[in-house]
Amino acid sequence: MAAACSFRSVAQVPPPLRGLARRRRVRCCSAATPSGVVSAKLVLEVKERLEREHPGLPTGRNGRDDEEMILWFLKDRKFSVDEAVSKLTKAIKWRQDFRISELSEESVKGLYQTGKAYVHDCFDIYGRPVLVVVASKHFPSIHDPVENEKLCAFLVEKALSRIPLGTENILGIFYLRGFGVENGDLQFLKFLIDVFYYYYPKRLGQVLFVDAPFVFQPMWQLVKPLLKQYASLVRFCDVETVRKEYFTEETVPPDFRS
Repeated sequence: MAAACSFRSVAQVPPPLRGLARRRRVRCCSAATPSGVVSAKLVLEVKERLEREHPGLPTGRNGRDDEEMILWFLKDRKFSVDEAVSKLTKAIKWRQDFRISELSEESVKGLYQTGKAYVHDCFDIYGRPVLVVVASKHFPSIHDPVENEKLCAFLVEKALSRIPLGTENILGIFYLRGFGVENGDLQFLKFLIDVFYYYYPKRLGQVLFVDAPFVFQPMWQLVKPLLKQYASLVRFCDVETVRKEYFTEETVPPDFRS
């Protein structure tokens, strides 16, 4: 399995995003990026402010003194110290209140066993971990919403823990074949948007909506405005596109094999 699931030694460049995302990347590349010395000073400044203004926040990995995490949020906030401090405070408090460090496969076993969502064993051809959601197995009228959120957080953490060196984000796949009105869950989708915007910024490289039926369109019209410019991360496609453009024959997720 390890050999079959290894990604290519030289990972391909992910496909370009559409519209605004493409324009944003051009602006980002042309903007001045702080040097390593300046970045280190900004990290220290954020770190000292968090210690001074929020001494009760936890320390250690994913805590207020985690310099790697601080740098990531600084990059997300275009090196604005004030914005990075604000967003980091919100994210660290959420991790603490949600008890992210205590989540495990055992703690989410009830919903995990439904197969409604999982982290694929293999990377895509761009070297990214893959988080798959099978929408037809999601029943908001039956499944506890808090347990759904815990499963989501656990799987995002699991996917991010598998990011290899040189890769910065993951691929999300929503398999929508068989999706019906009973599977629609706007509350959960709002939670998911918050998770990736506030708590795991820039960690979602692309989202595939696969085999979306007509009945999904009203849900998309509600969700799209909430995504704002990040709607450009979404691509509607079919199963064949997933197989041919994102995986090798040996690494396709089981739900998309012929």
